[in-house]
Order: sequence, then structure tokens, then C-alpha cells
Amino acid sequence: MPRIEEKALALLRRLTREAGAEFRPHQMEAIEALVQGRKRVLLVQRTGWGKSAVYFIATRLLRDQGAGPTLLVSPLLALMRNQIEAAERMGVRAATINSANRAEWAEVEKGIEAGRFDLLLISPERLANSKFRTEVLPVIGRHSGLLVVDEAHCISDWGHDFRPDYRRIVRVLDLLPRGVPVLCCTATANDRVVEDIRDQLGTGLVPLRGPLGREGLRLYVLKMPSPRERMAWLAEVVPRLEGTGVIYCLTIHDTINLASWLRSAGLDAVAYSGSTDPGARPEIEQALLSNELKVVVATSALGMGFDKPDLAFVIHYQAPGSPIAYYQQVGRAGRKLDMSWGILLSGSEDRDIQDYFIEGAFPPADLATEVVALLQARAVPMSSAELLREVNVRMHQMDQLMKTLEVEGAVEREGRRWRRTLSPWSYDRERVQAVTARRRVEQAQMLDYISADRCRMSLLRGYLDDDADQPCRICDACTGRSISINPDPEKVQRAEGHLFAAEHPIQPRKMIPGSGRIDPDRTLQAGRALSQWGDGGWSGLVRRGKQVDGRFDDRLLEASAQLIRRGWWSDGPLEWVTFVPSIRNPDLVADLAVRLAASLDLPCRDAVAKVRETEPQKTMQNSQQQYTNVRGAFRVPGPVPPGPVLLVDDIVDSRWTMTAIGWLLQEAGSGPVYPFALVSTAGRSVR
Repeated sequence: MPRIEEKALALLRRLTREAGAEFRPHQMEAIEALVQGRKRVLLVQRTGWGKSAVYFIATRLLRDQGAGPTLLVSPLLALMRNQIEAAERMGVRAATINSANRAEWAEVEKGIEAGRFDLLLISPERLANSKFRTEVLPVIGRHSGLLVVDEAHCISDWGHDFRPDYRRIVRVLDLLPRGVPVLCCTATANDRVVEDIRDQLGTGLVPLRGPLGREGLRLYVLKMPSPRERMAWLAEVVPRLEGTGVIYCLTIHDTINLASWLRSAGLDAVAYSGSTDPGARPEIEQALLSNELKVVVATSALGMGFDKPDLAFVIHYQAPGSPIAYYQQVGRAGRKLDMSWGILLSGSEDRDIQDYFIEGAFPPADLATEVVALLQARAVPMSSAELLREVNVRMHQMDQLMKTLEVEGAVEREGRRWRRTLSPWSYDRERVQAVTARRRVEQAQMLDYISADRCRMSLLRGYLDDDADQPCRICDACTGRSISINPDPEKVQRAEGHLFAAEHPIQPRKMIPGSGRIDPDRTLQAGRALSQWGDGGWSGLVRRGKQVDGRFDDRLLEASAQLIRRGWWSDGPLEWVTFVPSIRNPDLVADLAVRLAASLDLPCRDAVAKVRETEPQKTMQNSQQQYTNVRGAFRVPGPVPPGPVLLVDDIVDSRWTMTAIGWLLQEAGSGPVYPFALVSTAGRSVR
């Protein structure tokens, strides 16, 4: 056996702590291509195959030959802590540069220069930092012995999780010394994505693709349109499943609501998403890794990089928009178990949420063109806040747009501001249309997967251009078995009660866009909404009243009155009620407020007038636009009662309408203003 193979095998056994461990097909081939051939390699291998073993072993071998340290670009560094610990078992010394350890940057840089580190981890977002690119990256690039791009499908906008910052990796290649090997890893790249990666990283890229089937992963699908039925099913089935697992949701709101429901049913369940406190995430991850939690209810934020070999089940509360994304998530189950579960519960809201993802994936052409033209017309650079005052787009979309335009060379940063470059630029409509069309195909494939009567693992592999003739023989389609149950009617009723009883705070606005903090004497009090748009609770009845009946059902009035009577204020009891007026539909909310006030035994005053028409706040995409839309649109004609007042609306979107009216009411002599709405559209975030 050649010496490199002996060393590599010894390292593998130290890494896995298995004396008889052997390389899987393509692992040694990849290591040799990197260490001996100094080539660029693309590994497309199933989840759990052992891609990290390749780059950890290659790092050690290259370092032993005198090469520089490995630069590893990974999207979720926090979730790779367990991998780093494994690497250190075989003598690979690791460090990281990220936004949370800025104070350590200088020391890490010195350590790289001095050869104290074998592996440096960064996120692709670090590549967007101009100081990092100009001061730190060239130092790393001069010394690097191997570049690793983890989750490489993120490079391609044909992939299911394209991230613009990944496009900067192509520039990193220019900083590397000649002959530095490159390793790109992913489990979710079909032929189109592989070709796109090859185009970007060079035709010399060596693809090593293996079969993507997962032995022992039992794939099941249940069509359960009703959220309450899915919740009841989970409360009954999850306690019977051995081991621990993850339940994936499409929205942050659903992770919170579902985790709360499962806890009420006696399960150790925690929500995890992009909104989870960064300090709490490692604790949740570790609790799941050590089996201290039964289940984590998560968005895709708990995905790439998270490795728990004995994860017993992955359940989807809703269907992702593509089978490729589904494979990436469900493949986290049972990497080192003989049997594990991958269960998809298909809900009635799936299509709406998927559409939200697809339609927001790319900035519209007119928006991108407007921003570039605006910067070109200005003599001085503009901040993001200044751009938001001019352009009707959400803040996170503006951030994403500017990142994309920077990567494409249309704009560049100057401190905290943006300016137009001299490079020619035009919006690539054809590519955006083609990618969007592909997303629709994938959405249709997901529907096909859900309805299929043939092997589900074979279907998933086919969607990833990994055709498999052999059925898995363990999925519901292969066995003809189902795990459908008729949930206990009492549990279904309790789940419905949980949906209906959930409280939805309306937090007061505290900052005027571009003008600073709102005077505390004019700030609204915390309010409440009866429901969340699309939550499977009261919101369906709200939609019907607003869009069909033209009047809100008495059941909404009764539930609203019960919520308000429970109280959430500290300034004494409510003394009167008023409402947000409308020019388009003057009777709908007025009728709601009058009936609600009567139910609460409070007077209702028509205290607010609308003096000009406004665009619906839901069409205003950021705070700057929302504030401008309602500023000066209302007035309070005369004096009002001095006591605490309930300000009623049917839907709360931006909170600026209620904020503007609250100022006027307090200026006219009212007491504290408490907002109330039947439904809130806040919390529709999907990560």
C-alpha cells in the first residue's frame, strides 16, 4: 500500500475512533487528487458520506508536506463545532475569523503567519467585509495550502439555496498561489448546478459523484391539510418514536407555535430559527446532540453543517419548495443508524409559503435598475437608509440586492455608503426568468413526490440526476404501509384551542425613520392581535369577513372581547374605543369597533378622520416608505376623552398607521393608546 494511503487510513481511524474503519468509494481518490495531484475537486456525495473526513485528512497530509493551512468557507460555522473537535483529535489545529470574534482577528492572523493553525474557517459573509478582503484575506491567500468550499451548491443560483456571497469565492481563487488544490463539497447538486460550478471554478474541476441513496431511511408522506390535525398527530406520534429528532417548519412563527404546543403535550421541544438568540443556539444544538431534548422545531437555519449521526427522525410540518431542499434536510436523519424516519406532513398552506420563497428569490428588474440608476445620478455615495427613502423595497431585500449588485460589480462600498462603479451592468432578465421557471418545475416535482405511488428514495435521487433502478423497499410506496392515524378528537380540539388562544403582541414603534427615537410621551403602548395571518386559527375567519362577507363574524367579536378582558396593560382599565378609518371601505372596521365596544360595555367614538387616500400599507415594503405613506393622512378633529383608549383595526401590517393615529389621539388629550387588531401579518419571516 502506498505511503500516502497508509497515512490517510491511519488518520481516518483516529478521526472515526474505529480501528477497522475503511475508506468509502471516492474518499481516497479525492484525497490523492488534492494531495498528490493538487487538483480542483467537486465532491457530490450523499449526506453522511464523510466529506469532512476528506478535507481534514487532506489538510493533515498537506501540512506534513510543508503546505500552508486550509481555508474552509462554510455557511454555518456555529454548527461545525463538533466537526472541529473531531479534526483536533487527529492533530488538525483550527481557528476561525467571524463577526463574533473580531478582537481575536489580529492574533489569528499572526497565528496563520507563524504556522500555528492548520485550518481556518470563515463564512462566505466574511468575504463581503472590505477590511477582511483587503487586510486579512491576502495574508491567508498567500499562505493557504488548500481551499475548501463547503455546501458548494450555494455558489449556483440554480441551486436550492443560492447565496450571493458565495460568488466572491471565485475572487478568492485569484489570491491563491499557483497549484493550490481546491475542494468543493455538496450533497445537493444536480447536473445543472454541477455545470454552473464548473463554469465558475474552471473546466479543470474533477467531479466525483456517488450514489445518493440512504439505506435505512424510511420515507413517508401524509397529506394533512389542517394544522390542528398535524399538531395532534405530532403530539401522539413523536412520543412513540425512539431517539431524538428535528421537525422542520417553513416559517419562524410556526416553529415557535409548534414548539409551544409540543411542550404543552409533555414533550421536551425547543424552537430554533434565524431569530433565535445567537447565544442560545449552541446550547440548543448541544442539548440535541447529547439527547437532552426530544425534538427541535426548526427552520432551515438548522441545516447545513449540523451533524448528529444518531438523529432518529426528521419530520416536515410543511413541504419545502423543492425535492432537492427536502433531500438536504431529511438526509440529516439516521446517518449512523440502521433505521430512521423521514416523514413529510403536507399542509394546505404549503403552496402559499413556497410561492413567497420563489417570488422573493431575485430582486425585480425594475428595482435593481432603479437603484443602479439612482446611484449613478447622485454625485455622492448613498447609505442604505437614504436608498430606502427613495425605493419601495424591504430592508432585507435591499441588503440582498446591494450584496448582489456588489458581487456583480455594479456598485461598491465606501464605508457605510454605496456608489456606482464604472463597470457596465445590465439586469440579467433571461437568467432570472430561467431560474424562476426552474423553481416552478421543482415546486411541481415536490407535488409529484407527495402524490407518488412509486419509491420515494428513487424519486429524490432522480431529481438530483442520480438515477436509481433499485427501489429502497422501506418507504410507504414500496411497502404499501402507512403511518396514518386518526388523532384523538380531544387532542385535535386542544390543538385548535392552542391555535386560537395564541397571543400575538403588537410591539410599539420606537424610531422614526431617519429622525431618531420617538418621544416616549407619544409612543403607543404594547398591543395585541387576535391571530397571525395564515396561522390556521382565527385568520381564516378574518379573511372571509374582509374578502367575502364584508362583515366580521360574531365568533371573532366574542374571541376578541375575551382576549381584551384578560388585559395586558398597567395604566388602569380601558375607558373608550376608537378605530382606524378607511376611505375605501368605511364601514368594515367601524362596524367591528362599535360591536366590540358594546361587548366590552365601553363607549365607541368616531374620533379619527382620514384626510387623504393612502396606498395599502402591505404594498409599502420598508419603514421609510410606510411612515411616509401615512404621515399627514389622518387628523383628530376635536378633543377626545382623557382615559386609556383601545385603537381597533382589522389587520396590522407595518404598525405605522396605528403609530401615527396614536400620536394624534394623545395630542388631542387621550390617555395611553392600546392597539388591537384581528390579525397581524408580522412574523412571516421564513428563516
